[in-house]
Amino acid sequence: MAALEGFLVASLLLSCLASTSYGATFSSLQKTLVVSASHQQGKVLKAGEDEITVTWSYNNSFPAGTDSAYKTVKLKLCYAPVSQQDRAWRKTEDDLEKDKTCQHIIVSRPYSPSKSNITWTVKRDVPTATYFVRAYAYNSADEEVAYGQNTDAHMATNLFQIEAISGRHASLDIAAVCFSGFSVVSLFGFFFSEKRKAKSSQLK
Repeated sequence: MAALEGFLVASLLLSCLASTSYGATFSSLQKTLVVSASHQQGKVLKAGEDEITVTWSYNNSFPAGTDSAYKTVKLKLCYAPVSQQDRAWRKTEDDLEKDKTCQHIIVSRPYSPSKSNITWTVKRDVPTATYFVRAYAYNSADEEVAYGQNTDAHMATNLFQIEAISGRHASLDIAAVCFSGFSVVSLFGFFFSEKRKAKSSQLK
């Protein structure tokens, strides 16, 4: 009997937790933020070198007070559909806890309805892909409550490409050439020295 009561209590607690747990979906969010990202059209941005300027603000076409719960805005770099194909680790999910679309945070700032902007240098660890920028508004519990993005609903416009660092640098290439040259000179010097020693021995 005690075991049964314990099971019922545990089940009740789990039910309560499940009913109060937070699980926002992207489809439930209002697009109340206006976002734009400036970049040179057609230019492939290089990680660790190039910059993009992102501007965001509240869309005043929504009723006053719609943004009353907004406390923080986080700008994120997001994978476009063309760079998500056959890559489950970048998959878009409506459940925001499972969504893998936006994995790179550009900046997090206190929310302000007025226009804000940031010039961001692409981080060195950003992989090669096609991207767009999305802004999420969070409430005091750090839960997503609204969003905005610099692309359309199909994530097909205003996209830009980023090229990852290749892993090689000019300084390393120069060092490698210098080291190779030093090795060759050292090798000739060694043979020349040995040859002179051999001749000296023969003369004796």
